[in-house]
Amino acid sequence: MKKTVRSPGSATIINAIATGFGSAFGIGLDIKCEAKTIPKGIDCINDVGADTKLMDLCVERVFNHYDISNDEFGISLKTQSNLPMASGLSSSSASSNAIVKVTSEIIAEEFDLKPLSDLETINLAIDASLEAGVTITGSFDDATASYFGGVVVTDNKNRKFIIKEKMNDYDILIYMPNFHSKSGDSNVERMKVLSPLVEIAYDLACKKDYFKAINLNGLIYSSTLGFNSSIAIDALQSGALASGLSGTGSAFFAIVDDDSIDKVHDSWMKYEGQVIETKIDNTGCCLL
Repeated sequence: MKKTVRSPGSATIINAIATGFGSAFGIGLDIKCEAKTIPKGIDCINDVGADTKLMDLCVERVFNHYDISNDEFGISLKTQSNLPMASGLSSSSASSNAIVKVTSEIIAEEFDLKPLSDLETINLAIDASLEAGVTITGSFDDATASYFGGVVVTDNKNRKFIIKEKMNDYDILIYMPNFHSKSGDSNVERMKVLSPLVEIAYDLACKKDYFKAINLNGLIYSSTLGFNSSIAIDALQSGALASGLSGTGSAFFAIVDDDSIDKVHDSWMKYEGQVIETKIDNTGCCLL
């Protein structure tokens, strides 16, 4: 038996590290995870040759949920991605969502059991990510934006939705510098110093004023973490609807329309790195 699940990344509206409340939206870059049954064991491979600890933990948690031993039943997984890793675009959330979902679907069909529900999938994926040390807050905002697509505003501490809705179909430009930034390595205390300002941005997100929230959040976190806020300001000056830092970096993104997409792209060409063009994702995590 073989199954494949596709799970998109997300971009940040509000980074939850400072306050525990966050917001994100799905983007068109994704991770695909193909799984097939094997006689026994867990065999995980990714297309970038990275550590498979998170993949292994995701599969183990699903096996434990169904009380299945990998000595009696096995699964082989491989991932393929166009979503940059360690860049603030929720590669860990997308990966864990895809792996947990595809493993659940395989086991459910093999043993005639019920697949995990949406929130069971998300919570197992978050727990595995926390255990792997790839997230600070659990990233309920990133995980749910990846899983459901569209935009979410969330209480990450209690894993609850404030807002969950589709987002207008905008084009997205992503600026990727020539270095990575892992969320688990971030200076939490430094970010929490500016929590009163982040709360202002969060209030904007709760009012669905997402563009202003992105702009303010991006300025706050880029200055706190030592990123060049001129990247976002250049995009805004070139007509972007919104622009900011995603996650804890290193990626910046801009929401653009037909009038601004080329101007924003040109404004970023002076920076070392690459510019990626994608779109809002309203589909989320799904079987292919």
